[in-house]
Amino acid sequence: MRIKEDSQYNPVGRGSHPQSLQYSSRLRLNMSKQKLFDSVRVVLVEPTHPGNIGAVARAMQTMGLSRLHLVRPREFPSAEATSRAAGADGVLFDATVHEDFLPAIAPCGWVIGTSARARSLSVEELSPPDCVERLLGKAATTQVALVFGRESSGLSNEELQHCHAVVTIPTDPAFTSLNIAAAVQVLGYEIRRSLRACTNAPAVEDASRKPAPVEDMERFYHSLETTLIEIGYLDPAAPRLLMRRLRRLFGRANPDSVELNILMGVLSAARSANHRKSKTPAGELPS
Repeated sequence: MRIKEDSQYNPVGRGSHPQSLQYSSRLRLNMSKQKLFDSVRVVLVEPTHPGNIGAVARAMQTMGLSRLHLVRPREFPSAEATSRAAGADGVLFDATVHEDFLPAIAPCGWVIGTSARARSLSVEELSPPDCVERLLGKAATTQVALVFGRESSGLSNEELQHCHAVVTIPTDPAFTSLNIAAAVQVLGYEIRRSLRACTNAPAVEDASRKPAPVEDMERFYHSLETTLIEIGYLDPAAPRLLMRRLRRLFGRANPDSVELNILMGVLSAARSANHRKSKTPAGELPS
């Protein structure tokens, strides 16, 4: 039987029965939680061991996650991955394989990277509970990604530039090596624990705004760099850390699509003004 969720439906007859209202409220809450689970994707960058892919799939399914994205896996599909998945075959079957990192996170409005070590000029660093609180607030309005790096070296600095924040799982300083499946399990557990503790729908940071996806932000960063070079503010021969710092600045702002269009308009106007100025003969004022 399909349960209608409009206010006129009453499974026990006329009037508002408290139990039916509680059931309807729980149903809506469970559907809201499931939508959040479905908004979270797990991205593995260049996994080298197929067994780890299977172990990650198992960890995901035990915690209710199902969206797995793989960037240049060394071996996939694989019998070893299926064996290590221990029944989580659906996660493997539905996994998406990408040849490059950016397509794996392109539709996401918030991307969280994982790192075991401090980086110079790193993005905002979060603990697992703080990461999940932010992640669930974003997941109500946009897709979000948890990104895990290579087993041997993690994520590169360039890949971390595309992340809005970094989460670090606290480990014994004397031995910080954490298996990738264990890391996925820890963060998956934090997500599930937080949602189980919710008696109301999880708080949304701002339901009226949807953060611009990574693919749109990348177009903006390209336009920004081009404009800064054209107006003479950025020297491409000696860029230093300018673009990394600007990425960090706009990453913190996490603009929505309307705000991003405004910024793109400003850049377009700046390039047009610079173009007109370059065509104006010396001694004349630009029109």
